[in-house]
Amino acid sequence: MTTDPDPAPALRLRNVSKTFGGVKALQSVDFEVRAGEVHCLAGENGCGKSTLIKIVTGVYTPDPGAELELFGERNNTISPNRARALGIAVIWQDLALFPHMTVAENIAFDEMVGVVPRLSFGRRYRERVKTVLDRLKVSLKLDTRLGDLPIAQRQIVAIARALMGQARLVFMDEPTASLTQSETDALLEVVRTLAAQGIAVVFVSHRLAEVIDVSERVTVLRDGQLVGVFATEGMTQFRLGELMTGAQLENIVRAKDRSEAEPVLEVEGLTRHDEFENVNLTIRRGEVMGLTGLIGAGRSELAHALIGMRASDAGKVWLEGAPVRFNSIRDAIARGVAYVSEDRLSLGLIQPQSIADNTVISILNRILGSLGLISPVMQSNLVRHWIDELAIKIGAPGDAVSTLSGGNQQRVVLAKWLATEPRLLILDSPTVGVDVGARAGIFRIVRQLADEGLAILLISDEVSEVLFNADRVLHMADGRIVGEYDPRATEVSELEAQIYA
Repeated sequence: MTTDPDPAPALRLRNVSKTFGGVKALQSVDFEVRAGEVHCLAGENGCGKSTLIKIVTGVYTPDPGAELELFGERNNTISPNRARALGIAVIWQDLALFPHMTVAENIAFDEMVGVVPRLSFGRRYRERVKTVLDRLKVSLKLDTRLGDLPIAQRQIVAIARALMGQARLVFMDEPTASLTQSETDALLEVVRTLAAQGIAVVFVSHRLAEVIDVSERVTVLRDGQLVGVFATEGMTQFRLGELMTGAQLENIVRAKDRSEAEPVLEVEGLTRHDEFENVNLTIRRGEVMGLTGLIGAGRSELAHALIGMRASDAGKVWLEGAPVRFNSIRDAIARGVAYVSEDRLSLGLIQPQSIADNTVISILNRILGSLGLISPVMQSNLVRHWIDELAIKIGAPGDAVSTLSGGNQQRVVLAKWLATEPRLLILDSPTVGVDVGARAGIFRIVRQLADEGLAILLISDEVSEVLFNADRVLHMADGRIVGEYDPRATEVSELEAQIYA
């Protein structure tokens, strides 16, 4: 990062507002990023972060009165082409890369538009690609098909493509959301390398620990307005969360002793070759069982076996004392097991369909009228019940579920599964891509469900989530359960030390 005490700003915005149909997405926001600085843009979903980025990149035109200064050049508005020419790049969470093209072709893509890549990809392009990767201090095989790379290396390719275009200001939107801790650490080093080379980086992440770790300053937005600009030195996650939400967040251990409750799920010796081995666990009525460990430890694979998505090779499972073997998700649902996937975008929701349709999709047979058709009245009553019960913020039930924030989308997923009236609820990383305020709301719902008697398996790679919200915590590593912890007698640092040892 830069050591210049007062470096020139790469970006300076003044009095930026944006109105959509009478709704103020941004209200008189000021924002400044220095050359060679890693600057975090923080706030809950819907606070205006994406709108601000789209104004800087020319996708949106700000309301009259805004002042934009980019690398010393003043503009009232800017076009996407002009933004690219000035060296402004955005690495969105979906990366916008081409999985069937090679690493080198993806990195050089913007310069190769109009040519046939495999016929025209000459030595000049390859040398430039190598130079860019050298700048990032990483090594990738140029002829590897991008789709064969893990997500962490695809992130590097996206950054390299921005540098190929001579980027001077890079926005990174949730770049670590799908990465392991070791992959995250490596990516943050790349971010620091960019800053050391004088590139301004605007870092957007819901993971507050890494925000504080990698950035020098953080600009906080709330409800489209500027809360303030704060130095990250001395900042805590709790304080940053309070600034983002405007509320005092409680991070306390909520564990209860459920040892006398009757078992709902019992697992003995469950094994699936090369994924998990000899798993033994018991979850009791009203208990939240936490399961944590590094990504790749076998947690999601275990969940898939419990819900019938994958067949186990050995072991036994009992549900409320009766032996079960699920051959499909339909079997599991029929026996009272529900599963909230870690990937709500592709496995949890049907994005183009309505909020109402997504809510009832798992129980269509229960809302059929006398003619065997879906009863609009029954559907409407059920959807309204769950919208009210889970406090889902929507425009109208008929709106596409894609119009909702991440936190409200996750509540729709919960509603879809709770409508099946489960006895066991498996939550696989339920707060991925969800901001700090929405996370607190989701875990209030989880605790309420447990208090009402639902057995819950809570899977997360964020240690604080399971310690603060589970009654017991299991540590999984290399496909095995290697430790059990009582949150009331365990510090976050203690469990983290075991996981990352």
